[in-house]
Amino acid sequence: MSKKISAVLIANRGEIAVRVARACRDHGIKSIAIYSDEDRNSLHVALATDAYALHGLSAAETYLDQDKILAIAKESGADAVHPGYGFLSENADFADRVIAAGLVWIGPPPAAIRSLGDKVSARKIAADVGAPLVAGTIDPVDTAEEIIAFAKEHGLPVAIKAAHGGGGRGLKVAYREEDIPELFASAVREAITGFGRGECFVERYLDKPRHVETQVLVDSHGNAVVVSTRDCSLQRRHQKLVEEAPAPFLTPAQEEQLYTSSKAIMKAAGYVGAGTCEFLIGSDGTISFLEVNTRLQVEHPVSEEVTGIDLVRMQFRIASGEAISPIDPVVRGHSIEFRINGEDPGNGFLPSLGTITTWEVPDGPGVRIDAGFDHGHTVGSHFDSLLAKLIVTAATREEAIERARRALKEFEIGGLATALPFHRAIVNDPNFTEEFKVYTSYIEKEFKNTIPAFNYKQGVAESKSAEQKVVAEINGHRFEVVLHTQEQTQKRRKIKSNILGKASGNSVDSPMQGTVVKIMKANGDRVVPGDLIVVLEAMKMEQPLIAHKEGIIAKLSVGVGQTVASGQNLCVIEDTP
Repeated sequence: MSKKISAVLIANRGEIAVRVARACRDHGIKSIAIYSDEDRNSLHVALATDAYALHGLSAAETYLDQDKILAIAKESGADAVHPGYGFLSENADFADRVIAAGLVWIGPPPAAIRSLGDKVSARKIAADVGAPLVAGTIDPVDTAEEIIAFAKEHGLPVAIKAAHGGGGRGLKVAYREEDIPELFASAVREAITGFGRGECFVERYLDKPRHVETQVLVDSHGNAVVVSTRDCSLQRRHQKLVEEAPAPFLTPAQEEQLYTSSKAIMKAAGYVGAGTCEFLIGSDGTISFLEVNTRLQVEHPVSEEVTGIDLVRMQFRIASGEAISPIDPVVRGHSIEFRINGEDPGNGFLPSLGTITTWEVPDGPGVRIDAGFDHGHTVGSHFDSLLAKLIVTAATREEAIERARRALKEFEIGGLATALPFHRAIVNDPNFTEEFKVYTSYIEKEFKNTIPAFNYKQGVAESKSAEQKVVAEINGHRFEVVLHTQEQTQKRRKIKSNILGKASGNSVDSPMQGTVVKIMKANGDRVVPGDLIVVLEAMKMEQPLIAHKEGIIAKLSVGVGQTVASGQNLCVIEDTP
């Protein structure tokens, strides 16, 4: 049945909200943005047709508050909701509430979200349709002892995974049996923090695996197509940094297995909409189903670039009840996406915050920028640190890499550390550009990281024009008033120094702004190098702080739940008498 969509509430922020707002404009429909207090002047708010305040700062009181979002949908006259990725995009209960409110849910049916969002259930569906799978537990595990027993039977390493997780959160890899209890506890904590549920399962971890996925579209008429494959093997902390389409260096037999399995899994789950099937491919060529992401992926632009398909507009059409072509799109050329995150590759890729004082984006043939930030915007600690995505497309992979080198050189961001230095290095790494020896933990294990830590200096934020925008809110409804003033002078802002701390001498300092989630040692405890002292959490990821020397813990004054600043001293390790 056809459902007319005229106004879409975008239940998200940042670059994906910008992406959806632009697709709405192309589609001839109204876009409605929502925003936290910190996002009041964000790009997605400025580009939307209309915008409404969520009145709050944290994710819990803004982009995760279902009541607020549904109330705004009613007030704004929206007839559809697009969840983007992250936040509520894979929340079946929210999808149910959207539908119950008489709105069009631009996503898969809630039942499909539940069956595929639970990794244990998804594995069962994959097994039923004959998709390739490595050994793993059928149901979630309750204790570390169960994982140890699994490891004894199937061998190490093993992967401990949040059953309701994604994006690398709640995923821990154990290479030693003695590490399993703490890694299991950490996976559960991350899962609860990121997804509200702590169930985890375990499976055999493939040796040096590639991460390969398929972009799938399924309509309500029974048609399912794979738009392209993608390789997403370059990751840090199991979160992607570089993606490309099509996935290079696959055999025809592997591609056929990926295409066939993906369509079968989606159809068996009753899926409708855009989704992604993810697989691992071991160094021996073994393919194993990983999970299904029941939403649009961050890396969707590379599939768009090699097929000419606008995936967001396809989501609109499928949600409206339209049929899609049953023929897999022809893939032409090669596209690579670089995630430009606020993080310091010269200091362990730790999160970086600050105000953007320089924003010079590349241009030219085959260059696309999907951004959620601009000059003068501030990157805060409440949400993901993705600033922009650089997508470079050319006729061949070799030409795409050559074009990427030029575009990355032109891309300049000042005021905070970003992933740009890593990207400039990786496009000159023969293991990536020529032999393709990269795998999911390549950055941690083999990448020769000679990138210096970012040096925070005084930044300059200047106005772009003589127009001054004043934001007004009336009953939570956002309006912009433009005042024509004399040319504004440059404003110099001192960026607070938050050079990321490191353990040196006797001091153990926080390497980032974060929250203390676990304390393993107390004052007076003896430690040796490698002992876990404190666990911090930031951006829903845990960062363990370990002893760098032997000695006695002293001056430990932080507590669980306490927020610490980057560079803050947490304790000292005094020499053993």
